[in-house]
Amino acid sequence: MNQYMVDITLPEYISEEFMSLIPFQRSQVNRLMGRGILNSYSLSMDRGRIWAVVNADTQKEAERTIGSFPLVKFMRYEIHELAFNNNIAQIMPRFSLN
Repeated sequence: MNQYMVDITLPEYISEEFMSLIPFQRSQVNRLMGRGILNSYSLSMDRGRIWAVVNADTQKEAERTIGSFPLVKFMRYEIHELAFNNNIAQIMPRFSLN
């Protein structure tokens, strides 16, 4: 499994249609994170960019993942394959109450 950094640029003008799709975007992001397809999803403070790390076998598969976003028609994005992506979740074991 490879990892891809997706650098997403959002529109300067946020339409009502865009705003109405945000809850669906969040649901899709949560679904993808729960399935281990999306490793991270971050919004810049100025709300103009999103950075996402996608786990996929190929860049085409990563593109399909981004294509599943409800807001995709408002996004411009570039996909870059990562050599590695260190994060705290890899260092700390998951805690379970079971």
